[in-house]
Amino acid sequence: MTGRSTDGGDLENVLVEVKNGIGTITLNRPEKLNAFAGRMRDDAALAVEQLASDPAVRVLVLTGAGRAFSAGADVAYMRDLLANDDTDGFTALVESGRAVVTRIRATPKPVIASVNGPAAGGGANLALACDIRVASDRASIGQTFNRIGLHPDWGGTYFLPRLVGQSKALELIFTGEMVGATEALRIGLFDRVVPHDELASATTTLAALLAAKPPLALALAKRAIYQSLDGTMDEVLDRELAHQLECFSSDDTREGLRAFLEKREPRFRGTQ
Repeated sequence: MTGRSTDGGDLENVLVEVKNGIGTITLNRPEKLNAFAGRMRDDAALAVEQLASDPAVRVLVLTGAGRAFSAGADVAYMRDLLANDDTDGFTALVESGRAVVTRIRATPKPVIASVNGPAAGGGANLALACDIRVASDRASIGQTFNRIGLHPDWGGTYFLPRLVGQSKALELIFTGEMVGATEALRIGLFDRVVPHDELASATTTLAALLAAKPPLALALAKRAIYQSLDGTMDEVLDRELAHQLECFSSDDTREGLRAFLEKREPRFRGTQ
């Protein structure tokens, strides 16, 4: 199964759609629960990069086809790597996943994970790399790596403690258990949980809301939030001032102030 990238090239097991300012990336290997194989990781990273640079796209959505978000890496493929003692191949496997999550974090646009089903191992951390996670009530998420003797990758040891705290992160990693949607919402792994049949519409509604916001203000806020995790309060305050000044001189701020005073909805055009 192939998709079409925004520049017209073929993508392997990845579908890309752009509509009304929303760029949607669908992992499209449903018969294997969207486990990553072949070029799929590289193509997912390429799709994120292309949508991030597309001026017609204000928000990215990442989801899976079929009944799973993503089962992570293809275990049969890893078995073959091990049988051939292919350390270089295994390194490339992990590094290609790294490229996906780093590009998600680097894009200045909001990225929403629409978690339609199980997200396991690398698939879990792919969801955690996104800025917001909207999940089906049938979804689940888990750090299943040690079930096959492996260590978390794709940013799991970075994202988890920042979302749930260190001890809870260790519990999730140590047990390797899948966490259901209700519990994932309670501990902060999911941000919203909706009935399964409403997931697509709930995701689109949120994405459309964000797409109507001023892109520069959202991009700078995303950068500030993630940089604040490792900064002092003074550094954060300095960054907030710099970002405010950048927004203050933008056309979108002028439009926002005019619209507020004229008691109408603003029409932000983007000044990135």
